[in-house]
Amino acid sequence: MIALIDYGSGNIRSVTKALQHEGASVQLVSDAARLRDAQAVVLPGVGDFGDCARNLKSRGLWEPLDQWLRSGKPFLGICVGYQLLFDSSEEAPGEPGFGFFPGQVRKFSSPGLTGLKVPQIGWNSLDLTQPHPLWRSLPPEPYVFFVHSYYPAAERGDVVIAQTTYGETFAAGAALGNVAGVQFHPEKSQAIGLAVLRNFIQGLC
Repeated sequence: MIALIDYGSGNIRSVTKALQHEGASVQLVSDAARLRDAQAVVLPGVGDFGDCARNLKSRGLWEPLDQWLRSGKPFLGICVGYQLLFDSSEEAPGEPGFGFFPGQVRKFSSPGLTGLKVPQIGWNSLDLTQPHPLWRSLPPEPYVFFVHSYYPAAERGDVVIAQTTYGETFAAGAALGNVAGVQFHPEKSQAIGLAVLRNFIQGLC
């Protein structure tokens, strides 16, 4: 069973349908006690970094998820659910992330963005910088769908498994052990996104 964390800040319905399409048994989890029966956790996220962190804490999910991450159990963060794996975000000064990946989430603001709209909404190709089970059978430079105004600036290059460029070159995916996160939305990325979710599910078998 995959625990899809329901904390009021995620793209719950479309992520659920995408996971189920690929054969997963999915349970919406808003109670930490229900994590005991899970094989894996998926943490989606839409909106503000600080709101997402506070919602997790108010529902008693922050510490159990932090323990899950430190235990090395399978975990996939999506969009803001991925950003929360870093130390902090410029979007919410003073609101810490899980600190699983060293680095800060930053706002698109460089001179390289001249003529580019923020938020980034649309398709972009991935540079798959490291082999990873999530990328199994994907074509070179697959296109995926992004919706975001902030991007993760990873301090450790060895955890970055994919990059893309939108004014800034940033970590579109990171992984350490069984924990991974992606800035793009697999549930909105058609066949490529479904393949990423399928690879995550098959890695649990």
